[in-house]
Amino acid sequence: MKIAVYPGSFDPITYGHLDVVSRATAIFDRVVLGVLVNPQKSAAVLSTEERVAVIREAVAECCPVAVASRIDVEAFDGLTVDFCRASKATFIVRGLRAISDFESELQMAHTNRKLAPEIDTVFFMTALEHSYLSSSLVKEISAFGGDVGQMVPQTVVRHLSARKRGL
Repeated sequence: MKIAVYPGSFDPITYGHLDVVSRATAIFDRVVLGVLVNPQKSAAVLSTEERVAVIREAVAECCPVAVASRIDVEAFDGLTVDFCRASKATFIVRGLRAISDFESELQMAHTNRKLAPEIDTVFFMTALEHSYLSSSLVKEISAFGGDVGQMVPQTVVRHLSARKRGL
C-alpha cells in the first residue's frame, strides 16, 4: 500500500489544498493530511482541534466519497519525517502554486531526504484556478469582512465567521 503524508498548517484549508490532496489520491492508496503546529507561522486563527474538524468536514463536503474515504486527517507536532514513519508513509506530498514556492520546497525536500532516505517528496502543481490562493490571503480577506466563499469550502466560511463573532 502506497501511503503519503500531506503536511501543513491548513489554517484554513483552501480549495488549492483540496485540489492537491484529491489529485494525490489518484497516485497513492491513502493520503494523510497532517495538521501541524508550526512555531514559525503567526498565531493560528483556528486551534489544531478546530482545523482537524474543519478539514474532515471540508473533505466530506468537497470530495467524492471514493476519494474522501482514502483521506485521513490527523494532527501532529515535530518532524514531518517522524510523522511519516508513524503513519507508515513513504512519500510526502507538497503543493506548488508558483515558481517562487519551489526554492523553499526543494530545500525542505532535500532536508527531509537527508533525515529519512526512505521517504521521498512528490510535488503537485496546484490547478491554475487555485494558484493564487493561500491560507494567509484567506485569513486577511476574512478579517476585513471580505467574501472568501470562492476560495474555501462553506464549512471554513462558517468557522471563520463564527471566530470573527467571538463564538
